[in-house]
Amino acid sequence: MPNMWCRFSSRVTTKLTENQENSKNNLKNENSDNQEKPNSDLKNKTPDSQEKPNSDLKNKTPDHKSSEYVDMVLSRKGAKVVDSETLIKETQKRVWASLKQGYEYEETTLDESEKFLRDLVSSRVNMIVLFVDLVGSTEITLSLPEEKVAIIIRSFAQEMSNAVRRHDGYVLKFVGDAVIGYFVAEALPLLAAENAVNCAKAMITIIERGINPILTQYDYPELKIKMGMDFGKNIIVRYGSDRKRSHVDILGPSMNIASKIQHVAYPNQILIGEDVYKRLHPNMQKQFNQVVWTQTKWKYHDRETGKLYPVYAYVG
Repeated sequence: MPNMWCRFSSRVTTKLTENQENSKNNLKNENSDNQEKPNSDLKNKTPDSQEKPNSDLKNKTPDHKSSEYVDMVLSRKGAKVVDSETLIKETQKRVWASLKQGYEYEETTLDESEKFLRDLVSSRVNMIVLFVDLVGSTEITLSLPEEKVAIIIRSFAQEMSNAVRRHDGYVLKFVGDAVIGYFVAEALPLLAAENAVNCAKAMITIIERGINPILTQYDYPELKIKMGMDFGKNIIVRYGSDRKRSHVDILGPSMNIASKIQHVAYPNQILIGEDVYKRLHPNMQKQFNQVVWTQTKWKYHDRETGKLYPVYAYVG
């Protein structure tokens, strides 16, 4: 995947060169129109664009609230979104190859997230966090040989990661049999919310129509997943002084709430927090119903209203 920050630096350098050329032309025009003005005055006049060397601009990290940051996010090229039938066929091909031929997935998804987060360390960024957890992994572990368990868990994690990338999201990390992804919502939160929901729907399609048909052919247990997501401002933290190697992670309320929402979801159910629901298009909001909780199952209260934080379930 092309380095987004290099593209950003290239655009700035190109703009700088244009400014320098314009400034030179302006000086020539001033010299011809105002010949009574000493040449020394013109020589001492330095364009603003020349005050800062190119190297400083190249090393400048864009503020996540600036227009440059918005351009950078929008210019990111995620994996190509394909129709569901093609997605299913591609999934089945990879899963079958993993089970029978030892096919291993390329590790690229976490690298993309690392590159993105490292340039925004200590920043607060609006994002939608998605937790995807595999249901019944204990049964799989107890009923299958170790090598088959490893293949199934790896295939599940990588196929979920592919879905995140295809919907312009990033994969933060794998935690056991769970996948954590996020969708940057600084520039266009409505688009990020739609991408996150469509990603979750694609994940269920991948499980039910892509992975499970291959597993049942070999009498392996079918997979099911639970999903939860929430929107909020999160802090990007680097654990250590090494800017290139120290672990980078995300901390914030939406990380915690998305995890809690996922925990109370039913198998193959998509649950979203109200902060995600409010950012969906009205037509997509119609696909969700608010969940009626008992306090014994859902105890999180909104800090502003003091009431139970509303959660919505996808009903199609």
